[in-house]
Formats: sequence, C-alpha cells, structure tokens
Amino acid sequence: MKILTSLSIFFLIVLMAMPLLSQLETPPEGSQPKDFVLPTVKKFSLDNGFKVSLVNYGELPKAVVRIVIGAGNINESKEGVWLADITMDLLKEGTSSMNAGDIARKAAGMGGTVNTAVGLDQSWIGGEVLSEFTPDLVSLLAEILQKPGFPEKEFERLKKDYLRNLNIQKSRPQSLAQEKFLGVLYGDHPYGRFFPSESMISGYTLDQVKIFYGNNVGALRAHIYVVGRFNAEKVEKAIRNSFSTWKAGEESYVNIPEPQSKRMIYLVNRAEAPQSTIYLGLPVIDPTQEDFFPMLVTNTLLGGYFSSRVTSNIREDKGYTYSPRSSITNHFRDAYWVQTADVSTDVTGAALKEIFYEIDRLQNEAPTEEELEGVQNYMAGIFVLRNSSRSGIVGQLAFMNLHGLDDYLSNYVKNIYAVTPQDVQEMAQKYLKDQEMTIVIVGDPEKVPAQVKRFAEIVY
Repeated sequence: MKILTSLSIFFLIVLMAMPLLSQLETPPEGSQPKDFVLPTVKKFSLDNGFKVSLVNYGELPKAVVRIVIGAGNINESKEGVWLADITMDLLKEGTSSMNAGDIARKAAGMGGTVNTAVGLDQSWIGGEVLSEFTPDLVSLLAEILQKPGFPEKEFERLKKDYLRNLNIQKSRPQSLAQEKFLGVLYGDHPYGRFFPSESMISGYTLDQVKIFYGNNVGALRAHIYVVGRFNAEKVEKAIRNSFSTWKAGEESYVNIPEPQSKRMIYLVNRAEAPQSTIYLGLPVIDPTQEDFFPMLVTNTLLGGYFSSRVTSNIREDKGYTYSPRSSITNHFRDAYWVQTADVSTDVTGAALKEIFYEIDRLQNEAPTEEELEGVQNYMAGIFVLRNSSRSGIVGQLAFMNLHGLDDYLSNYVKNIYAVTPQDVQEMAQKYLKDQEMTIVIVGDPEKVPAQVKRFAEIVY
C-alpha cells in the first residue's frame, strides 16, 4: 500500500512538472510554406463552346462535378432581383422526366446530393459522389440543365420560402448595413441591388423564370469542373455524350460598374438597438491589377484575421466588439474593401475613431518585418488548407477563369512572401483613402449621431 502511494505521488509530481518542462523547451521552427503545385488540368472545349477542366486530385475515391455558368445576379433587371436565385433553385425541382424526389434519390444512390448556388457573376450546379459514379453524375446534371421541368407547384413553394428568407434577412442589422453600403457604392447597378421587395417576389411568374433561363443558361457560358479520383476516359465520354448537343446560347454578359464613394455617414434607423453595426469601406483594385497581392496582405494585417491590428485594438484591448473583420470582395473587374464591426451602442464613435487610427497609423508607418512575417505565414497556411479539398480546388479554378489569372495558384505563396513592409504602407496610402470612405451605421438614431458627427456629415 505504501509502495502504491509512493508511486502515485511520484507520477503526480511528474505530471505537475510537465507543463513547466514544456515551457522550457523551444519548439522547432516551422518551414516556410511551399508554392502550391496543382496536378495537370486536362482542358478542352466542345463545338458548342462548353468548356471542360478535369483534375485527378487526392486519394479518397470521390469526385466533385460542378458546372459553373457565367451568369448570376449581374443578369437581373431592377424589377427582377433574386430571379437568378429562384431559377437555379427551381432547376433541382424536376426535369421533363423526373421530379425533385427522383433527382434526390438518384444522387443519393451515387453517394451524394445535387446543390446549386448563385453569385453576382457566376452560378453553379453540382455535387460530390463516389468515384465510380462520376460519369452518372455528369449525365444527371446534364439532364437537369438541358431539360428543366419548372414545376408550377414547386415554384410557388419556392417563392414563399424566399419571402420568409427576405423577412429574416431584413431583420438583421448586418444585412441592412450591407444593403445600404452596396447601394451607396454601386447605385442602380446590379451589384447595388441587395434585396427585392415582397411584391416583386410574389409577382414573379414561371414565364419570367423561363425567359431568364433561356437568355442566360447555355453551353457557351458554361464550364464543367471535375476534381478528384475518377476514370478520365469514362468521364470525358459522358461529357461529350451529354453536352455536345446543348444549345450554345449567348456569350457572358459584361456590365462593369463605376462605383462611387466619399466620406459620408449613412445612418440606418434601428431604434433602441443595444449595438451598432458599422460598415466602412470603398472601391479598390480587382485581382487583375499588379497591386492585388500587396493589397491582400495589407487587408489581412489591418483587419483580415484574428491577430490583425483592428481586431487587437477594438476587441482585445478595448473590448468594444467580439468579431471585427475587414475583407476584399471581388467581382469581375471590380472590387471593394470593407471593415465591419458590431459594437456596443455607447462606443460607436470610439470604435470608429480606433478604426481610422489604425488606418492612419499604417499609412504613416510601415509594419515591422516580424509583424509582416506573421501575416504572410498565416495567409500561406490558410491558402494551403483552402486547396486541400476537391471543392476548394474547383472554387480556385473558377476564380482564376473568371478573372483570367493563369498562374494565380502556382505563384500565390511566392507573391505573398514577396510583399515588403514598405509595400504594405504604400497600399494603405494608395488605396485606403480616409476621405473617400463610405460609412454605414445601423443603430439607435438617438444615441449614435452625437458620437459620430465629427467624422463626417450624417445622412439619414
């Protein structure tokens, strides 16, 4: 019994000492992330303009098949906001020979599902299945795209779903801030139309959906990506058999905006709100520009990750907010930078002051090599993780093709590490111009104005 007690005491002492010993050890330095090497992409096009990219990637016996269409909200009229979303959702509800249940069961039998998504410039339909069923998924997606059923019953149900979704989104201050911010920057351009009205959704007809589909969905605007483990010969045969007779349609519609921004505060009324939602930003350069990589690094250092300057200031030091964040949103030949934060109402002005302080500080003084290296390591590491999935690869390839970036993936890490502290300071000076920043605040109109009026004229 005494021996057991002694042994217990000994192991207890060892366990208590382990944290101290681990603190005394110096962890090994991590190696610098290497450039990402994408496996060979087999590319070809059908006679109708349908583009194909095949990538054998990974070890798991699964594959992602995604058809990206060069159409989205950019193709909507001012009377047709969210019509692209409804159209793509309705495609999953049936074809001329299958209903929604049939589609779901077929996909499930392949070990997957069929999903759709709509963006401003691009939309897609696709899924992920077990490798052996990759050609079958290609055929299923071809039928959905080329023989849509547009069932009336499901259309009416979808409209009700969209009405509920609209009401939910419009109850959120973040959505209201984004709506106002984009409306100010882009005006009547499709990028500035964030929400439809309830009457707009209720009034949509199947004829409008069919016209939108007919005008915007066709082989010439479509690109199929297959990424994973699959039999390339069988998949190529399925693609040629399924898509060669698809109507070509029109080339992708191009409508490049001319965004505007100036130092103004737009206050969106949210009476007695305990928090203020802040959106602060302006148009910046798009991914085709020479300064794009230095600008990405600048954004990350300033507000784009958990250890960024703005986050450290107004979250860690001041406790004004839980999750501030800055980001760059890219469109076709267009982009904007925005810093967002949800802060307590009584520190709205103080938070705005600190955000501008961090912007000004970066303009006046370059970051240290050590701070910059931490940002670069984070960005390179996240980039590697982003490319570790089949869906991630598809997303990167679609991004590259939209913006015409041939060597984006292979040179990303190299370009990130090429940025210098002086580059970061120059980007802040060149693009983050304080006097041109649009400021949107969703908050209490009784408590916020007195705090923020010193920063700019307020528009209600």
